[in-house]
Amino acid sequence: MSFTQQIITILLCSAATILIRYLPFVIFSDKRQTPPFITYLGNALPGAIFAMLIIYCLKDVNILAGSHGLPELIAICLTVAIHLLKRKTLLSIATGTLVYMLLIHFLF
Repeated sequence: MSFTQQIITILLCSAATILIRYLPFVIFSDKRQTPPFITYLGNALPGAIFAMLIIYCLKDVNILAGSHGLPELIAICLTVAIHLLKRKTLLSIATGTLVYMLLIHFLF
C-alpha cells in the first residue's frame, strides 16, 4: 500500500468513526422523545454483551485438564465481588484481568 493509500485509508476510517459516534446525537436530538425500542436496547444490551463475552472467554476452558479452570473461576469470582461491592465497572474488570494474568503467569 502506498503512502497516499495509507493516508486515504486513515482519513476514511476516521470519518466513519466520527460519523458513527455523532449520528445518534443528530438522530435523537433533545427535541424528540427517544423511541421505546432504543431505550429498551440501551437497558438490555450491556448485560447481553457481557454474558456473550463471558461465554466467549470460557469456551476453551477444559475443567478436566491442567489447572481445571481455577484461574478463570478465581478471576470471575473476584470480578463479581468487586463489582457488587464498589459498583465500578472499570475497577472490577481491571482487577479481574490483573488477577487472572498474575495467576496464570506465576501460580498455575
